Amino acid sequence: MPVKLKYGSNVRNKLKASGLESQILRVALIALLAILVIGCSVFGYFYYHYQRVVDDRIASGPIFASVSQIYAAPREVRAGQKLSAAAIAADLRQAGYNANSQLGTYQLNADNIFIKPGPESYHNTDGATINTTGGIVQSITAENGVTLSAYELEPQLITALSEDKNRTKRRLVSYNEIPPRMVQAVTAIEDRDFFNHGGINYMRIAKCAFSDLVTHHRTCGGSTLTQQLAKNLFLSPEKRIKRKMIEILITFQLEARFTKKQIFEMYANEINLGQRGSYAINGFGEAAQTFFGKNLQQLNLAECALLAGTIQSPTRLNPYRHPERAMERRNVVLESMVETGAITASQAQAAKAEPLRLAPPNIDASEAPYFVDLVHDQLVKHIGDQDIAHQSLRIYTSLDPELQRAASEAVEIGMKNVDELVRKQHKTPKGEQPGPITYPQVALVAINPHTGQILALVGGRNYGASQLNHAVSQRPTGSIFKPFVYAAAYNSSLNGLSLSNNDTGGSGVFTALTELNDEETTFTYDNGRQTYTPKNLISGYKGDVIAAYALAHSLNAATVQLGQMVGFDNVAALARSAGITNARGTPSVAIGTYNATPIDMAGAYTVFANNGVHLTPWMLASVRNANGDVVSDFSPDAKQVMDPRAAYLTQSLLEGVMNYGTAAGVRGHGFTAPAAGKTGTSHDAWFAGYTSNLICIVWVGNDDYTDVKIEGAHAAEPIWTEFMKRAILLPQYSDVKPFVAPAGITTARIDKTSNLIADSTCPSNVLYAAFLDGTAPVNTCSQMSESPQNLIQRILGIGGKSETTTPPLITGAPIVRVPPNTPPDGNAPDTTQQPAPPKKKNFLQKIFGGGKDKDKQQQQPTPPPQ
Repeated sequence: MPVKLKYGSNVRNKLKASGLESQILRVALIALLAILVIGCSVFGYFYYHYQRVVDDRIASGPIFASVSQIYAAPREVRAGQKLSAAAIAADLRQAGYNANSQLGTYQLNADNIFIKPGPESYHNTDGATINTTGGIVQSITAENGVTLSAYELEPQLITALSEDKNRTKRRLVSYNEIPPRMVQAVTAIEDRDFFNHGGINYMRIAKCAFSDLVTHHRTCGGSTLTQQLAKNLFLSPEKRIKRKMIEILITFQLEARFTKKQIFEMYANEINLGQRGSYAINGFGEAAQTFFGKNLQQLNLAECALLAGTIQSPTRLNPYRHPERAMERRNVVLESMVETGAITASQAQAAKAEPLRLAPPNIDASEAPYFVDLVHDQLVKHIGDQDIAHQSLRIYTSLDPELQRAASEAVEIGMKNVDELVRKQHKTPKGEQPGPITYPQVALVAINPHTGQILALVGGRNYGASQLNHAVSQRPTGSIFKPFVYAAAYNSSLNGLSLSNNDTGGSGVFTALTELNDEETTFTYDNGRQTYTPKNLISGYKGDVIAAYALAHSLNAATVQLGQMVGFDNVAALARSAGITNARGTPSVAIGTYNATPIDMAGAYTVFANNGVHLTPWMLASVRNANGDVVSDFSPDAKQVMDPRAAYLTQSLLEGVMNYGTAAGVRGHGFTAPAAGKTGTSHDAWFAGYTSNLICIVWVGNDDYTDVKIEGAHAAEPIWTEFMKRAILLPQYSDVKPFVAPAGITTARIDKTSNLIADSTCPSNVLYAAFLDGTAPVNTCSQMSESPQNLIQRILGIGGKSETTTPPLITGAPIVRVPPNTPPDGNAPDTTQQPAPPKKKNFLQKIFGGGKDKDKQQQQPTPPPQ
């Protein structure tokens, strides 16, 4: 008989509870399984989704495309230069020469160095040995034993073109090019277990998550180097949980595809380390050049630690703006390196004691950004492709990095002086400074007078603040144009044309002693429909003066009168042939009212410094691909536009401007080398000057075209002088030579009082002037008395000047009088009517001083002594 068991109520309850719990457990297990399945599915979906994202990025090409590089001009080493073999070796290392480089190699042996360019060199593979003694280059010998007068070194890398519209710059480095100290410094402060973990440091993430929850600040940095790379390459910088999960997924992908060395290399090229001007600094290679002016391989322990420390906050730890913070963070990195065993405590202590040795903060000094922008524009124009940056081109230019640094430093120093002058203008009588002040802008262009290459260019006072390039801005040239009036006069004389001036009685060949009338005069033009009255606003009118004095002291009225004698169209034609294309044949052309750029004016002055040959300034030498094959080469444009003798005679007058005229401040500021130049003042300030191996143009003015109210002698000339003083300290520009006259030129010592040859009776008041052969004075200052017949002729105003004073240029050739607008080539004159010169004074006025300006005409102004 079956037995029926009866349970108490407690037992029944327990069984029911047990069944419920089992059911709950089953449901929970099912739910958990479902969550795991869903989670794995979601994870798998996103994992493979971001796998495709990474794959697409890798398949599209290298992570970092090699951008086009801008190179400087090759440095020329010459026998006799102040240069040691060790300095040459340093230059080659900086250019990329080493034992395994395709660019080239070198062998340094005490005072001798053997250089062997490689297959990727700018030059051919011909090597040479340079012998030095005591820091002086003694001899240069080619591999085949031939003695060379000069040898060009490998061009230096200036910078890369920016990668994108964000103006990002980087210098790519491989892992093997990263110093071990750099790797140790970064891992010590950012990710000590980088070479061991799988991409994620879970403990650090947990700690940071807890910290963020407690403090309500999302500031904890728990990311590994791989996570930082994933974020920088693929994600935005925002801090959200979703973005963090995506970052982890991409981190897994990177760790699966690349080795630790490859990941670190990508990190080293991607990491942002701040801003310089308008450019973002990405990667240790670019940062090393920016902060220290070195290749990454050349950094020492302290410098590596500084870069590693900057990663945390590039803006807050910028060593230029916050040096104390940067050094404090650097020292934290050094202590971390001690903790990881990378360095000893004594090494850390020595590195902590090192001061910050930063490169100059002026971006113009090292990267010449205005110059680089112009190079890019010219490349687009010549090659016709907007995406120049991503073609991996090697772009070789005309720039001299050392001279560029000198130019930038001179501008920086000179503009502080200009700013002070501007502040003084705005001060009230009580010394107050009412309202905001607009400070002027600046441009400096330096070129080689015999090749036309642009060696240095500064287009503004701060590239980061304004990328407007004033070196290519059209501005009225002011008085730096005046030499072209005098050059046109010399050129006309050399073409057999006679200049006449009925007011002073002068006629014949133009010379430095030709008399000009500097009085207020109204000139008409455009067939008499328009008038023009030049003013001498600063110096006042000087009456009758000689040409040398008129140019030396920048007399407007006298120069316009000379322009009329030559023909304004002739002056404008000469200017246009010299690159001042806006010049037109009106009276105001003589004093520089037409526009030109500072680069144009640098090219225009080559006609004086280069025997009458105009050279168009250039900056592109060659463009080559990554293998060194030539894509395009460029040759300078040269054109003979005036007689070499006319060029030298004008140059002689410009030497006078600098020695005793408006540019005498150059000598007062300590520049004593042979030089020629001209100040210029319109509503802008200019200075144009040159030596035997450098032309430099300086412009200072306001962007809104308002008057700077500062003369060229006070705003632009000090910048020019500062630059040239720095330039001649460089070996390549130290051999400044006196100007050499071409055949057919005579130099004479002239007494300023009598305008005759100076002798022992007038030794102190003299000037040196150049003349065409046969046109210099014959009499001396002690032979001022003339024959009675000549004296009577001069009193009565009959007859001409003595032929001994200004004989014809060519013996037996007649001096032909022609209308003032006759072109230099002798073609028919222009139909534009020129005003008749003022009538010549009669002999009674000459004897008794009649006429409205008798006081001014009693004697010729005497220039100050040289």
